[in-house]
Amino acid sequence: MNDLIIIGGGPAGVAAAVYAARKQLKTVLVSEEIGGQSVVSDGIENWIGSPRISGADLAKSFAAHLDAVKGTLVTLALRERVISLTKTADSFEVKTKTGIALSAKAVLIASGAGRRKLVVPGADTFENKGVTYCASCDGPLFSGMDVAVVGGGNAGFETALQLLAYAKSVTLLHRHKEFKADAVTVEKARAHPNMRILAHVEPTAVVGEQFVTGLTYTDKDSGEAHTLPVSGVFVEAGVIPNTDFAEGLLDFDAVKRIKIDARNQRASVEGVWAAGDCTDELYHQNNIAAGDGVRALEDIYLWVKKH
Repeated sequence: MNDLIIIGGGPAGVAAAVYAARKQLKTVLVSEEIGGQSVVSDGIENWIGSPRISGADLAKSFAAHLDAVKGTLVTLALRERVISLTKTADSFEVKTKTGIALSAKAVLIASGAGRRKLVVPGADTFENKGVTYCASCDGPLFSGMDVAVVGGGNAGFETALQLLAYAKSVTLLHRHKEFKADAVTVEKARAHPNMRILAHVEPTAVVGEQFVTGLTYTDKDSGEAHTLPVSGVFVEAGVIPNTDFAEGLLDFDAVKRIKIDARNQRASVEGVWAAGDCTDELYHQNNIAAGDGVRALEDIYLWVKKH
């Protein structure tokens, strides 16, 4: 019987695994890969301790740290996707797509989330070549350039405001007439001289050569097609949490993020914790996810020792 199963190999899962090793908990980390969502980023400039690091190098540093500390008590089950989490009388069972079954006293879900993609021609072709899903990671790379933001919620407007600090101009495109973002946030964006807002428009294609050169869209009122010349397209269409395997066991919010107690990362079922982007906490960043993993592990350690 394991003390703990950690589901996910991003910053939350890896941070928890490192602490599990230090606290000598018998642990299995299950993940499709090590690194998390930022593994695709060319440059991450807000990871504490590294002024700039690529997503690939960050993933390598995670793996190296795990290898250095895991010893014999922490094992890795990589290239495995969890398909179910169930509770038994005195433990939890995790099953993977390949048929592996694991049991433990406690479970930490750090399975992250996937960005909701922009589904238009060219979006996949130019992903990481001008199309990006992380302004915090990639925004500074577009300093002095014209960029677009797709999305009219708070995340879209907050991304636009963040980009205005270094982009030449920012154009925000929203599919509906009314914005989902807070009115104060919208007005703050409107007030910036380098900000342009297009409402009730439909993005139709990302165009470019080696890198993005433009975003085409249709005005839904007039039906006219336009091309917006930009070097970057920042997509803020929301995220999809990777939590399907826990549906029916844990309490979710309206978008299937795991509800937690922010003091200790505990989920709605005793013996289960969650950390990082799969949770209903307010902010999601690499550094925050790592802290979540550590906070969860501290609480898990005390719980395991009592059970």
